[in-house]
Amino acid sequence: MHAPEVLPWIDIGQNDRGEGAIAALLIADHASNHVPPEVDLGIHGALLDTNIAIDLGVAALGEMMCEQLRCPGILGGVSRLVVDFNREEDAPHLIPVASDGHAIPGNMVDHGAREQRINRYWRPYHNHVATVIKRVQPKLLISLHSFTPKLETQRDVARPWQIGILYNQDERAARISIPLLRGEGVIVGDQLPYSGKLLNATMNQHGEGNGIAYLGIEMRQDLISDTGGVAHWAGTLSNIIIKTMETFE
Repeated sequence: MHAPEVLPWIDIGQNDRGEGAIAALLIADHASNHVPPEVDLGIHGALLDTNIAIDLGVAALGEMMCEQLRCPGILGGVSRLVVDFNREEDAPHLIPVASDGHAIPGNMVDHGAREQRINRYWRPYHNHVATVIKRVQPKLLISLHSFTPKLETQRDVARPWQIGILYNQDERAARISIPLLRGEGVIVGDQLPYSGKLLNATMNQHGEGNGIAYLGIEMRQDLISDTGGVAHWAGTLSNIIIKTMETFE
């Protein structure tokens, strides 16, 4: 008897628009560090609990935000070291061979093995996101990620922002939320520590590709490392999202 197949996503939140629900969908591409048994990354297991494998704190934060906003969410169900859902299908680093100074020898795969992994994880994940979007018709996509205060390869480079807001061409939600966050005393990085102009694949495909406004949120990991931090930032972000939607609606 075979074990049940693990899906490359986890559905959270509620799918119906009951009283108090908002028309949003939360997506967290890197919420899991799960490595399926059929994938051998060739790395020490301890690395799976670091930022190279997972956006630390995002799963708990996303679940609480979906509960407060009464909206559905989709969490990535496998580690980004298996396949990076926030990359285009043909991106060179879709299956990374190195990350933040660590080699990933098990990802030195040939074309056939690469296609198998894309077919098994990347395509079903994005097909599911597209299906949920079609069903719930969100007016806002919430893209949730987290970043480490310091990279191993750049220990002397400080990343002081509490939250980074990322976007590419569609700035509607970003331009509303940034001043709202600053008004709450939050240290906000506009297109920091990354740029959505360069790395915005999931929102490019499902947000900009469908004309749906989106808010790309990068949360600093150390701020959501415990239940108190998760609760504080879930409340802050949920309130900002509600205000943002009220403004552009």
